[in-house]
Amino acid sequence: MEKLTVKEEEIMNIFWEKGELFVRELLDHYNDPKPHFNTLSTIVRGLEDKNFLNHHSFGSTYRYFPVVTKDEYTNSALKSVVNKYFHNSYLGVVSSLIKEEKISLDELKRLINQVETGGNAK
Repeated sequence: MEKLTVKEEEIMNIFWEKGELFVRELLDHYNDPKPHFNTLSTIVRGLEDKNFLNHHSFGSTYRYFPVVTKDEYTNSALKSVVNKYFHNSYLGVVSSLIKEEKISLDELKRLINQVETGGNAK
């Protein structure tokens, strides 16, 4: 799966939260100063080319919808980071988080317990 730019991710987050949208409706989710319609339209078409969005036709206009879920994208991005920076070692990721004090040993123990008991690890 291709990596998204910051702007593409921003737009996809709106689609993941709101569902199907026309580009004009997408504009409603931006604060002023809003991006130009043509700019958003170009990015949305690019997202469709990358197979993140598809559309339904309504005359000469399109309503776009996500075809990749946020979870699918997040998992793909995580796998890419783990592969690139940790030589495909998830243990290396956890070890790094502990060393950098981003996760405590108590939190890690709770996570292990949740996994072992089948609980939700979030």
